Amino acid sequence: MTLQPIGNVTDHQLRPMDDHHRLDTLDKRMGKRTVIFTPTGHAISDALAAAGHQIRGLANVDAVLRVLAHNPDSFLGIASRSRYDVEKPEVEGFVAFLMLNTEGLNALGQGTLNRSDPNLSHLASQNERPAGIYCWAIYAPGLLSAAAPLIYEQLCTPRYKDASIYGWAATDDGRRICKTLGLTLGAPLIGEFAPHLYYYPRGDESANGHPLYDQYLPTKDIHRATVTVARTFEDMMRVASIRSAVYIAEQNCPYQEEFDGNDFSATHLIGYVGNEPAGCLRLRFFSNFAKVERLAVRHEFRTSRLAFKLARAGVELCRSKGYRRLYGHARKDLVNFWRRIGFKPIPGRPDFAFSDVSYVEIASDIEPHADALSLADTPYRLIRPEGRWHQPGILERSAVRGVRSIDKEQQS
Repeated sequence: MTLQPIGNVTDHQLRPMDDHHRLDTLDKRMGKRTVIFTPTGHAISDALAAAGHQIRGLANVDAVLRVLAHNPDSFLGIASRSRYDVEKPEVEGFVAFLMLNTEGLNALGQGTLNRSDPNLSHLASQNERPAGIYCWAIYAPGLLSAAAPLIYEQLCTPRYKDASIYGWAATDDGRRICKTLGLTLGAPLIGEFAPHLYYYPRGDESANGHPLYDQYLPTKDIHRATVTVARTFEDMMRVASIRSAVYIAEQNCPYQEEFDGNDFSATHLIGYVGNEPAGCLRLRFFSNFAKVERLAVRHEFRTSRLAFKLARAGVELCRSKGYRRLYGHARKDLVNFWRRIGFKPIPGRPDFAFSDVSYVEIASDIEPHADALSLADTPYRLIRPEGRWHQPGILERSAVRGVRSIDKEQQS
């Protein structure tokens, strides 16, 4: 957990751990001497008063209680099990969260989120899935740091399990704890990249920062499946290698039929399992529909669900481009797979064949993203790299250099 206290001043009361323990690998037995619970308003006031003696910059009690009235899951009390009285529980420590909706996550990235007195319009209610979870404060003296696995368990309920965790740590101890628990410095957020925030990625939703089609980063997790857009010649080599292994080697497709002349007029997605290129997908774009094709996953990775991630990432990229209609060709034995992605066979269309395989035409109606690319965008967004429309690109960063003059000799 990150160690941003309520407000804008960073301090901490959580004892650093000696070893590295990612949040998702913490042993629940660590917390056997602690209890976490939802405290009353009076107990919360007492806890904030106690924390205020050691942490500067705490938000006032009224602001905290407004957040808790909006979403009671935002505050967890911590107590030693040996001293915990269920009839009259006392808060010895606490952890507080801001359950951010999409607007709130955007404000966090832009630096406009009021962390001392949050606008409730930026927060998800108790019945909503948050777009991201901001660790607002931790006050946990002494051995109460052992409550970390219990706290994380509360963030793994169905409503919260896919929301990535964000926070700020400005002290050396705070940074050590963030690293110990698996948070990385530099957070991808909606439309922004926040280099000062710590980040713990979870789930597949674009609301966690990067969209489905731009989530690959080098990782030590050899089982993590992610997708990104092919942007370099080396990426295209990866795509060609995957398709050669699947279509040419396994399915005996002739080379000229597999590499059909459309690869340089398309967008390609690469799927990784760990750091190994394991699958790919091709997208081609027409006037009022996009075509999803050439989905391939190497045989050794077909139990990883990478095929689903690639297909869904392709749909998300098309939604980001503003498309409403998707089209594709499905092998007859894979129609049910595509149904799970939202595609259906087109009524009245006969089966057809190419490369010695029988296919069915399929289509899907989709809704564009609310912030899909359009002429209403700034010119900078429209020149960002493919699939990176959510963060500033190199060309807009070049704008800080200003405009240079071009003399007549250079113009001729």
